[in-house]
Amino acid sequence: MPTFAPTSQFRSDLKKLTSQQRAAFQKIVREQFVSDLRNGGQFRHTLRVKRVKSTPNVWEMSWEHDDGRATFEYGEEQRPGEPHVIWRRVGTHEIFKRP
Repeated sequence: MPTFAPTSQFRSDLKKLTSQQRAAFQKIVREQFVSDLRNGGQFRHTLRVKRVKSTPNVWEMSWEHDDGRATFEYGEEQRPGEPHVIWRRVGTHEIFKRP
């Protein structure tokens, strides 16, 4: 099972989301993102996972047709053989001002 850690900025962003936005993010992570990590990090097209421009270690993910966005990076494995994701930001397109 992949492991996760939030930054303090991520925690702050998460508190600012509406309950619907938070639920959508949690559902996407639980039902799609984790599954794709388990399958070698080959993310499905609908998550639109890609590197953030000019930041070699930061990735972005988006979901649905609204403005749901999150940024993350990979950290050192916490469990052998399992990816470790550090959540950096979550919110709308505004998070890309400081990913």
